Amino acid sequence: MTIADPAKMPAAPSLRREFVSPSSRMLLKRYGVFIALVAAALACLLLSFTARSVWLVGFCLLFPLVLVGVFDITQSEHSLLRNYPVIGSVRWIFEAVRPYLRQYLIEDDLSERPFNREDRSIIYARAKNEEDRQPFGTQLDTYAAEYEWMTHSLAPAPVSKEPFRVEVGGPDCARPYSASVLNISAMSFGSLGRNAIEALNLGARNGHFYHDTGEGGFSPYHRIHGGDIVWELGSGYFGCRNRDGTFSPERFAERAADDQVKMVEIKLSQGAKPGHGGVLPAAKVTAEIAETRGIAMGEDCISPSRHSAFSTPAELMEFVAQLRELSGGKPVGFKLCVGHPSEVFALAKAMVKTGIRPDFIAVDGAEGGTGAAPHELADHLGMPLREGLILMRNALVGTGVRSEVRLAASGKVTSGFSMAANMAIGADWCNAARAFMFSLGCVMSMRCHTGSCPTGVTTNDAHLQRGLVVPEKAARVTSFHHRTVSALADLVAAAGLSHPRELLPHHVWHRVSPIEVKPLDRIYPFIGAGSLLEMPEETPYALDWAAADADSFAPVAAVGPRRAA
Repeated sequence: MTIADPAKMPAAPSLRREFVSPSSRMLLKRYGVFIALVAAALACLLLSFTARSVWLVGFCLLFPLVLVGVFDITQSEHSLLRNYPVIGSVRWIFEAVRPYLRQYLIEDDLSERPFNREDRSIIYARAKNEEDRQPFGTQLDTYAAEYEWMTHSLAPAPVSKEPFRVEVGGPDCARPYSASVLNISAMSFGSLGRNAIEALNLGARNGHFYHDTGEGGFSPYHRIHGGDIVWELGSGYFGCRNRDGTFSPERFAERAADDQVKMVEIKLSQGAKPGHGGVLPAAKVTAEIAETRGIAMGEDCISPSRHSAFSTPAELMEFVAQLRELSGGKPVGFKLCVGHPSEVFALAKAMVKTGIRPDFIAVDGAEGGTGAAPHELADHLGMPLREGLILMRNALVGTGVRSEVRLAASGKVTSGFSMAANMAIGADWCNAARAFMFSLGCVMSMRCHTGSCPTGVTTNDAHLQRGLVVPEKAARVTSFHHRTVSALADLVAAAGLSHPRELLPHHVWHRVSPIEVKPLDRIYPFIGAGSLLEMPEETPYALDWAAADADSFAPVAAVGPRRAA
């Protein structure tokens, strides 16, 4: 008997009949959930007439979902919802809760951005005056790239019990100011709510450190508690402007005479969005904001991208001298996020040419930013703090004016070590913004720009601000400052030093690969005093130095290859 080859036998008829066509199955897949909801809702409605209330409850629960499905099918904005009514909404639900799920359930203590949970936890603990010591060793991978540490001494110094202070004010300053090594960086009233401003200023007063107003002006809420103020002047000259938005010397002199104002800071640019202006729409200009900024109600509040009071580095120095005189001899400086290196050297050349020195310069890192900014500007514009600070330090040292100008560092300062690292490469003190927001109760919900901050920090909504109780949060601001500076004192003493001004680049080491480490002075260039004036060609900055001009922000020579014609 011959056995047929099964592979050559004709295919037998399928035992499973195709009752539903492929296109029908696809429709069922897309609309199955919606159809099931409609059917269940109708069934519950019919069964509710049996006098059992449970069916009516079921109908009441299902009917809103049916309405959602009808809306999804008929709307034209989202194709996903039109094709998958009701069930498509699950995507938006998970997208909305994704940040919270990651923050609280999924991410580990070191993986979050821009501040991981370990950073925030230490701030919260110090703000609340809770235990901040860490058991069982570090969670950091000490053999991973980017790991850094401070070197310690076998002969540690006694831990300083006195708060570290820095004298600010050059020879032309009649009213120098003694600044803490940690202060509140620029955050404007309007960006922050009134309760947040009050709590920060009361905390600064109690902790004896200063509070930068931000470019939004010196508001009534900065005044209530009398904490030390650094008044920041942006390109809008809020609080000291003429009707056309230009600078008013008379109004400035009147405001700057206030004893609460200890220093004046000209904002050239900021880390969050350097080189970018801003507009506060007329609809958002409240009576309080209008009064604080000196603008009219019913009009857009415009912050230009550049200043009108000066247009060259030399004119900036003259503006510094003018503000110093108008303020009665108070320290005047400027803040910037470093951009073109040639412009930094142009500022240094202007100091040499005019003989005018700012009393301080605050370097804002591109990683900073408490407010919202366009994605491209926030992620890819401006120099990070470390590189910007070293460049500014080298410009001042290389032109021989470093001893007359104090340097402040602002950008992701959260701990004693972050302060020590900044001071080792040239900073005299540090400013922090987001760290102090955390001390107020910020939970990094990433809603700063929406006006709906759940903790009442970055909102002017009265109901949300009610959650931020000023005396309670002010105590946390003071506590965070005190304990962070105390942690810095421990590090300084462990290094065998008495003051953070003695920290040098070789005190901080950086792992550049799993098998190689270097101190910072072998990674970054630190040039000698006067070297830019005496032998600029022997420094790494020869081209940028040659392109810099005290009378122009634009480079006057090529700093690199030209584009081919």
